[in-house]
Amino acid sequence: MTDLRDKYRRVRTRSEEICATLKTEDYVVQPVADVSPPKWHLGHTTWFFETFVLKPVNGYKEFDPRYNYVFNSYYETVGVRVVRTNRGNLSRPSVADVYNYRRYIDAAMLSLLESTLSPEMTQLIILGLNHEQQHQELLAADIKYILGNNPLLPAFGEANITTPVVPDKNWIDMNCGLYEIGHQGYGFCFDNELGRHTVYLPAYRIATEPVTNREYVSFIQDGGYQKHQYWHAEGWDWVNNNKITAPMYWHAIDDEWWCYQSSGLQLLQPHDPVCHISFYEAAAYAAWKGMRLPTEFEWEAAASQFSWGQRWEWTNSAYLPYPGFKRAEGAVGEYNGKFMVNQMVLRGASEVTPQGHSRLTYRNFFHAPLRWQYTGIRLAEHI
Repeated sequence: MTDLRDKYRRVRTRSEEICATLKTEDYVVQPVADVSPPKWHLGHTTWFFETFVLKPVNGYKEFDPRYNYVFNSYYETVGVRVVRTNRGNLSRPSVADVYNYRRYIDAAMLSLLESTLSPEMTQLIILGLNHEQQHQELLAADIKYILGNNPLLPAFGEANITTPVVPDKNWIDMNCGLYEIGHQGYGFCFDNELGRHTVYLPAYRIATEPVTNREYVSFIQDGGYQKHQYWHAEGWDWVNNNKITAPMYWHAIDDEWWCYQSSGLQLLQPHDPVCHISFYEAAAYAAWKGMRLPTEFEWEAAASQFSWGQRWEWTNSAYLPYPGFKRAEGAVGEYNGKFMVNQMVLRGASEVTPQGHSRLTYRNFFHAPLRWQYTGIRLAEHI
């Protein structure tokens, strides 16, 4: 279990590295319901290992039975919990208490990992590590939202590395035909990737590069946010009710666009891929270009031929189960299946996705108006 012990250490350490530059006050803030306080993420990912791995072990002594109520997220099987919108009201346990909780669970887990584990226990620990990596990405996005809505717009953490997109787009032509979709092989995947199956795709083309800031500025300058014909009805209501005029974190200052980054407020880089876009905005931009978003199946069928991974890319696919999908028994069965309604699929990864946590078949999913994650746009069209 040496490799698993090493991975456990790396993953757990990474969560704390993401928070390394935070002030104590930053750990507790919850500006909106979708953003959880950093302290809660650190506690919840620890609770996952305690609840699903350690508690069933003979002789394990629970750190604090009250933490189940505080750090359970959505697992109905495990019991009642703090309402999501109230996570920011948790002044206790303190930040120091949460770090003590992590130390306690880490010691117990590392001890457990010295023993011979069943295949089922091993897979559960691997799921827990991937769960924590998911929260690392959420943690990075939540910290950016918390500080990006602070009037001081402070810099935070390490700089994110974004590779500029080539100015002239190329296109990949995909023939009509049958394509295999879904995970295969022996590596880890989430249950929503399983059920590899065949889909028929009409001929289409897909861009080799994501949409850039410069391209999106052209949409804004052409009045894209004021022209209803490009928007879904829900999107048009969202634009008007929320007075949306640009991507999240964009600021118009002295006739120039600036955006908030981990390094603070910076001049918008024209060739960086556009970021923090809702599905509504992505679809409207595509309509303005006379194109569309790819389906998740079109994206996966072509993805080996283009560069991806800087932005989670909206697709035009609803988040639904693959053929033969079955929820696992018990609380783990609540992990993905219960969310397969009213959400759209995103594919790829982002600049804050943990290393080794992306693959062609990964199915991310969010509600259409959300844009605090590192989301972007890739275009497609029928041919």
